[in-house]
Amino acid sequence: MSGLRRRLRISALLLTATALLISGCGGGSDSGSSGKSGGLEKTDITVGMLALPEVAPIQIGIDKGFFKAEGLNVKFELVQGGATAMPDLVSGKLDVLHSNYVSAILAAASGTAKLKVVGEAYVAKPGNFMLMTKKGSSITKIAELKGKKVGVNTQKNIATLAVSALLKTNGLTPEDVSFIEKPFPEMAGALESGEVDAAFMPEPFHEVAAGANGAVSLSDMFTGPTADFPIAGYLTTDTFAKDNPKTVAAFQRGLAKAAELAISNSAEVDAALLKYTKIDKATADLMQLGGFSTSVNGTRLQRVADLMQEFGYIPSKFDVNQLLVGGAS
Repeated sequence: MSGLRRRLRISALLLTATALLISGCGGGSDSGSSGKSGGLEKTDITVGMLALPEVAPIQIGIDKGFFKAEGLNVKFELVQGGATAMPDLVSGKLDVLHSNYVSAILAAASGTAKLKVVGEAYVAKPGNFMLMTKKGSSITKIAELKGKKVGVNTQKNIATLAVSALLKTNGLTPEDVSFIEKPFPEMAGALESGEVDAAFMPEPFHEVAAGANGAVSLSDMFTGPTADFPIAGYLTTDTFAKDNPKTVAAFQRGLAKAAELAISNSAEVDAALLKYTKIDKATADLMQLGGFSTSVNGTRLQRVADLMQEFGYIPSKFDVNQLLVGGAS
């Protein structure tokens, strides 16, 4: 890669990292009522979601009229995190919430919220999430992390769970490392300064660290036993699902159509990202996206709960079938 092209790529990725941090609260709503309500219990739906690439199908569904064709007027509100927005879902301020599955299962298993998964957002693919080390680090394999500090964005969540699984496959335990909590935009700096010895980073943050500071990839985060690991989904409450079965089914159909388009046409994803993340097209074109999904796979989702039990996130086996609603498989 030429020096100019490399500088342009780094600049674009830095813009992406900034955009993911500062994206403001958004709308992007379908206004007015649809002529095809189909007897839906509720036609106006508010989705709480993070400003991440994985929710592009929501924007696509709005723009392409997939939700409107099902009789739904869908709008979204950007939230800071699935766990922090859970009270808004429970209270009814949000009808649907985009959240990582670890937060969802923790809430359901503890009885904090009775939830249903009405759609899948993202499945990890190679290159989406990496474990990075500083340029020139003496750590060249996972086994050498013993006694070291590993940066994660949140304690006891998807990052620590994934690192724990990776450590186990390399003969270590979570207790062999110290997890240090850092927001993703600050992770590259923490790695460079030595505040952490290794860092869990999603796209585009690991690309920024590599391009700007020469950070080195130690391992893909989701590989081997965690390959194609389900990351996040769309949740509603058990009460909402029971009271609004036709509405939920309509949302699932519209979401599935949007996800199909996202899978087959990356240009549609790029166009969607420009609207709710404030990422420019050049940056969107550089993003290495994960796996959009058209339906919830119960067998795959059970892997998350089983891994959580294995590492003590939940005290006993949790059957994810209680989270599934029509349209799951």
